[in-house]
Amino acid sequence: MNKTVAEHLVDYLEHRDIKHVFGLCGHTNIAVLAAMADSPIEFVSVRHEQVASHAADAYARVSGKASVVLSHLSPGLTNCATGVANAALDCIPMVVIAGDIPTHYYGKHPHQEVNLHADAAQWEIYRPFVKRAWRVERADLMAEILEKAFHLAESGQPGPVLVDVPMDIFSQTISAKSFEKVKSNTRSLVKPSIDDDTAERIIEQLAKAKSPLVYVGGGILLSCASEELGQFVEHMGLPVAHSLMGKGALRDDHPLVLGMSGFWGTELVNQSCLNADCILAIGTRFKEADCSSWYQGYTFNIPDSKLIQIDIEPQEIGRNYPVEIGVIADAKIALGVLNRVARQIYPNGFSNNALKRKIAEFRKGFKESNREMEESNAFPMMPERILAETRRVLPENAIITTDVGWNKNGVGQQFDILEPGSILTPGGFATMGFGPPAAIGAKLAAPDRVVISLVGDGGFGQNPSMLATAVEMNLGIIWLVMNNNAFGTIAGLQKAHYGLTYGTTFPGDLANAEIKPNYSEIARAYGAEGIRITSSDELQPILTAAISSGKPTVIDVPMINNPTPTTGHWNILDIYSPDKSISHVAT
Repeated sequence: MNKTVAEHLVDYLEHRDIKHVFGLCGHTNIAVLAAMADSPIEFVSVRHEQVASHAADAYARVSGKASVVLSHLSPGLTNCATGVANAALDCIPMVVIAGDIPTHYYGKHPHQEVNLHADAAQWEIYRPFVKRAWRVERADLMAEILEKAFHLAESGQPGPVLVDVPMDIFSQTISAKSFEKVKSNTRSLVKPSIDDDTAERIIEQLAKAKSPLVYVGGGILLSCASEELGQFVEHMGLPVAHSLMGKGALRDDHPLVLGMSGFWGTELVNQSCLNADCILAIGTRFKEADCSSWYQGYTFNIPDSKLIQIDIEPQEIGRNYPVEIGVIADAKIALGVLNRVARQIYPNGFSNNALKRKIAEFRKGFKESNREMEESNAFPMMPERILAETRRVLPENAIITTDVGWNKNGVGQQFDILEPGSILTPGGFATMGFGPPAAIGAKLAAPDRVVISLVGDGGFGQNPSMLATAVEMNLGIIWLVMNNNAFGTIAGLQKAHYGLTYGTTFPGDLANAEIKPNYSEIARAYGAEGIRITSSDELQPILTAAISSGKPTVIDVPMINNPTPTTGHWNILDIYSPDKSISHVAT
């Protein structure tokens, strides 16, 4: 049947079981919107393209498959770019479909064309961070490009791709032949595994080591390998440390979980990583903050420690530390083989009760060290109390989105994640403004679960227009704004090294109820519920009521800018204050 390319595109997305498309209208993509009007696919309309790409990012994390963004050209693409780059650095599958100028106007500098160095070059803006960018030059190529785009986004190390479509191609009428052809193609590709001989080598090295350790990253969650990971470490009696992106790979209260490593890591996890003689790393890039800027003596002592690394992306193996055994494999499949081989070689497994007692005692002591702050009646509130009360009232399977600053660092260190994949955080790009719109994507992907965005006032203020989308779609999301009236983490860093907070704090008295902006009033202006906390005892009942209401709700919580404690290191301290022992916060 002859249809426009835009109509065939919508049919193709339906065939791939796409339920939602995130985006914003523009004159180059309205043909697609018109084709979507009678489709079961729901268009999630936003007020700013960055909201769309962050929401789509979270949607893909929760749903486990590529999300779809529909963008306009040039300013639409650049607005969207931050969220797409964030997805790229966190290995999140996403297909961005963008309208473009008509093919017959290339180089004439029509409305919104970028042609400073090459004609119609706006699509090339994405080349540094997407896995691939296509510009569709002929209508009959659209089907095979879309098929390649979804396969590439979801295979290997996942990530976003761009399909750039000139608006005249969207409007061309073609037969269904090319689209019918790709329907017979496989929906997904078989992922690489590990052979038994290699698995035996790994098992034997871990079994013979005096202080073995498993170190995991976001690859465990991307491959849905939490169950296999739990089975493996329990059978082998191995402690588990994790990166920021690996948080929640196992429940934080699992008896073998040490915690998050690196700059914001605790003494237990950093010392355990340092003292390990054999480390099995799965699905991790060994990023800077997780590794204390790769300085020896803070988090890892590799190559003194022997490293075995498993990753689906060859470029990650040996990127930052030399490896003894490097394996290209999917984490879930590799752990399945390791589990089978481990049970063949060591059918009775290994018990490690002394290690479990050590971990339990440390957790108890760490909790006790925070007790005063968690129970403090101070107002503005202590961040430790905000996190403790939030964890107390949330169901175990609640989805939490974080942003940048205390909410991300403190959650990584002190907030128990009790279901794998229920924490969504911006890792590699560390994008301020990720958390609030990410909550939209998470709620659409899991409508029956409680979704809360733990976000600072700096992050919430980036793009509050996402409230419009949440209200229009009646999404019962809670945004808890940890409001220290500053870009608090950076303010502390600047104060420690330069003795001032110029450009990092906002005017006004934090304890003053009239401080502006009043985010609760902004929420009400959009049609959401909005509440500003005026005493520390109000938070728990207000949060409980917000969960029960099922309404989009902003809770603005004035918060003391109390630093997140750390035992790790960060190279920026040496850059700002070389040869001086100065922390990341003012004392």
